Amino acid sequence: MTKRLARYEQIFTQQDKLVAALEEAGMILDMAAEESDLAVLADVERDLKSVDIELRKLEMESLFYDEYDDYEAIVSVHAGAGGVDAQDWAEILLRMYLRHLEKAGFQVTLEEVQRGEEAGIKSASFTVTGDHSYGWMVGEKGVHRLVRISPFDSAARRHTSFAAVDVIPEVAEAEEIEINSDDLRVDTFRSSGAGGQHVNTSDSAVRITHLPTGIVVGSQAERSQIQNRARAMKLLQVRLADKARQDRLDHIDGIRGEQTEAAWGHQIRSYVMQPYQMVKDMRTGTEVGNVTGVLDGDLDEFIEGYLMWRRANHEIESD
Repeated sequence: MTKRLARYEQIFTQQDKLVAALEEAGMILDMAAEESDLAVLADVERDLKSVDIELRKLEMESLFYDEYDDYEAIVSVHAGAGGVDAQDWAEILLRMYLRHLEKAGFQVTLEEVQRGEEAGIKSASFTVTGDHSYGWMVGEKGVHRLVRISPFDSAARRHTSFAAVDVIPEVAEAEEIEINSDDLRVDTFRSSGAGGQHVNTSDSAVRITHLPTGIVVGSQAERSQIQNRARAMKLLQVRLADKARQDRLDHIDGIRGEQTEAAWGHQIRSYVMQPYQMVKDMRTGTEVGNVTGVLDGDLDEFIEGYLMWRRANHEIESD
């Protein structure tokens, strides 16, 4: 709460500065017009460009209004239909997100990676820390579709693969979730992942299955099995809290007579590499022709496009 209040104060202070800068620029422009002083006009133009940059930053702040936007984000990537191609696609998505978040200045903890037998990954999860972590990543939740010439097809045919991305906020209320130890299956194993500094290689990784719900969480980011178990339990609490929240929303939708769409059937973005090059967001209509750039982490246009689309839809629903 204190952090949020400090951010609001900063926004109001910035707004006051921008208003003052615009008023000053207006007065100077009036004076310069009367005296036909071109040098002053050039100075005002330069100042207004700086104001425009600050306005864009303020505009971005206005996009983070949801109660969960300031929470840390827990992101999961799961291979879907498409066999080994889907597992390879899931790993490409994981790499895309890690590169993007590093460029954007977020801190990332890779919690767990389950590798495929032949290539790619079956699933992976990571935690994102930084300003508006959940708000920045929530638009990635959904099904991502890839169309390309399969590197695993000797006939070089075009394949379509799917991967699902889930994003949940790491809410404080999760600590209130009580878990019966009899409902858990705990497995330990050797860590495996993307390598580098993100994942250790000791036999300390922990995976916990919550038997009543089938929710599976894991941690291999820490050095000891005790630390990884504690982290996995916290992740389980978060997922159970999110499930309870989603169940409440579904119950309300049921009362209203609405049908919620299955997440797996909700394709949010297509990445087409053959027969043409295009990444398109199905919700916002945002299109980018540089597929390689997007897969290397250039996601700002899609994320900002989603945030603007979300706000526009929120305003329509509020009317």
